[in-house]
Amino acid sequence: MDLWDVFLSSLGPIALAGLVSTIPLALISFAIGLALALGTALMRISEHRILSLIARVYISVIRGTPLLVQLFVIFYGLPSIGVVVDPWPSAVIALSLNVGGYGAEVIRAAILSVPKGQWEAAYTVGMGRTRTLTRVILPQAARVSVPPLSNTFISLVKDTSLTSLILVTELFRVAQQIAAFNYKFMVVYLTAALVYWVFCLVLSAGQNLLERRLDRHVAV
Repeated sequence: MDLWDVFLSSLGPIALAGLVSTIPLALISFAIGLALALGTALMRISEHRILSLIARVYISVIRGTPLLVQLFVIFYGLPSIGVVVDPWPSAVIALSLNVGGYGAEVIRAAILSVPKGQWEAAYTVGMGRTRTLTRVILPQAARVSVPPLSNTFISLVKDTSLTSLILVTELFRVAQQIAAFNYKFMVVYLTAALVYWVFCLVLSAGQNLLERRLDRHVAV
């Protein structure tokens, strides 16, 4: 079997694994992580010291430890204390926690970037803090946070490759299985890299489109 045949025979299974496993894993983890990030960001800027401290510690732990270690702690570490989590849920938990930690700082920075005059203007018309936050501040912060959060999602798609080490059958895991069968490691892994690259190109194009649509609603 020549190299071209190896490429063609491995491209289909690897791309399919990306579509049915890697992308769904990234989407689910990002959605959960985004909700966690928003809650953590709000805790981080809260006037309640305990809530703010909890958020600070969580962000510090997530940003201060490798994702691979977080995956291993959940999948291999928890069973030692009697908590067994299957590979796929373990991957979702670890990836979501990781997105939550990094995304929280993005959202916090976006919220703080909104001029204080927006808060004051809302208060003058009788809006409370919660209503001001949901009706005035968060919509403006959302536009600011789109580019960095989009980059976080693109990075997350690539980070799913680490879940192959906890036996999740995603894109890179399938590539490993194919390479172990035909011993054409270079061609198979380059094929996997190509698929990741194409996915990221598509996601980057979607990011640019979203940013242009949001910019249309910004007053010049």
